[in-house]
Amino acid sequence: MDIIFIKDLLVRGIIGVSERERANPQDIVINIKLETDISDCGESDDIRESVNYRTVAKEILAHVENTARYTVEALASDIAQICLVFDRVETVTVQVEKPGAVRFSKSVGVEIKRIRNV
Repeated sequence: MDIIFIKDLLVRGIIGVSERERANPQDIVINIKLETDISDCGESDDIRESVNYRTVAKEILAHVENTARYTVEALASDIAQICLVFDRVETVTVQVEKPGAVRFSKSVGVEIKRIRNV
């Protein structure tokens, strides 16, 4: 399987459980690995035979900016489902991080892996 990735996508959204966290959008960093077969696209040079990472990123940006979630776990699950809607994506790995959420750490977050239901 080949991998298409989106690295360090910076989005601002409402995430967290405290009133302070929910008062204003905060930075969220997202990393995605889409497992797919891109050999046809490699031969034809036709984006229709691949997964357009720009389209995927736009859908994720719109979702995060317009959805308030309490947990990074729920947001990661949302993002995985968005990615699996694309026909060619077989497996997705999603990492969601909240920079500065815990004192003395660069970031905290989760990483999940989901497989398309056959």
